[in-house]
Amino acid sequence: MSSLSDYAENKLLDHLLGTAAYTAPTTVYIGLATQSFTDANSSVEISGNNYARKAIAFDSAASGATDNTSAVEFNAATGTWGTITHFGIFDASAGNNLLVHGAFTGGGKAIASGDVLKIDAGDLDITAD
Repeated sequence: MSSLSDYAENKLLDHLLGTAAYTAPTTVYIGLATQSFTDANSSVEISGNNYARKAIAFDSAASGATDNTSAVEFNAATGTWGTITHFGIFDASAGNNLLVHGAFTGGGKAIASGDVLKIDAGDLDITAD
């Protein structure tokens, strides 16, 4: 299950109701966390040990859902990242605005030095209801 951030909810409402146009980012990036992001984008994203957000692309939505079009592979960890349980989709490679967030299924993945986290094509589902 995924949730829109407060930022994205406000931008979407303004755009749909004609208050202000929203220009979609040309690229979105996936970030990782060991706990849930909040709608207000609390600072829980991991950092250090060769971690960096990665660009991710999605298929066009249908029936209120979409998934990633191709695999996303993170850099090899140079130290522990902890157990990765949550993701955030951002409008920049660092900082900026959280758009969507959610939890990975399966209880998370512990990342130690030398590990590479990979999300196969079609495995990251984003839904809206």
